[in-house]
Amino acid sequence: MSATPQPFSRMIANLLVVSFFGAALFMPQAPARALGGAAAPAPKTAACSAKTTQNACKAASSCWWKASSSQCRKKKNTSQIEKNNSLYNEGRLLAKSGAYGKAIAVLMTADQKNPDVLNYLGFSHRKSGDLKTAIGYYKAALKIDPNFVLARSYLGEGYVKAGRIDLAKLELKQIARRCGKGCKEYVLLAMAIETGDSSGY
Repeated sequence: MSATPQPFSRMIANLLVVSFFGAALFMPQAPARALGGAAAPAPKTAACSAKTTQNACKAASSCWWKASSSQCRKKKNTSQIEKNNSLYNEGRLLAKSGAYGKAIAVLMTADQKNPDVLNYLGFSHRKSGDLKTAIGYYKAALKIDPNFVLARSYLGEGYVKAGRIDLAKLELKQIARRCGKGCKEYVLLAMAIETGDSSGY
């Protein structure tokens, strides 16, 4: 018995189906999200930490490389940096004008990891007569930045006021190593050590 011939339209339909599936074999796969499945995990960005290498840190847009400590740090957003700078400047001006209580109140709202902020918290407490707290803030600033000669000079002034000339002289030596005997921080601390008076600085 011979096969019954298929209608022409059915043959065309079969050809189209075969063509469609054949073409599908050679098409690149669509992402899972386009097919309604779970999205593929995004590539990991470099974490901004002490373990991040310098190259990876510089390549990551959210990080910056701090050369003084050879560490990768996370960038702060611009508005936060501007706010902290504004608070620091306001606190410093208040401290320099003698409004130590107000300076402390403002500086306590600024970035407590900023050595400049810590230094002027130390300055304000020292000028208010709280040497123990002042020395703690100076040491915290120097832990972040050991080359911060202004903080070393103020710390030395605190030691002079506390009667610890021996410790003040150690800070004077550290300042000399970092900026020489001609820099302002060295000269002022040396004068305070010689006269025993730290009230002017």
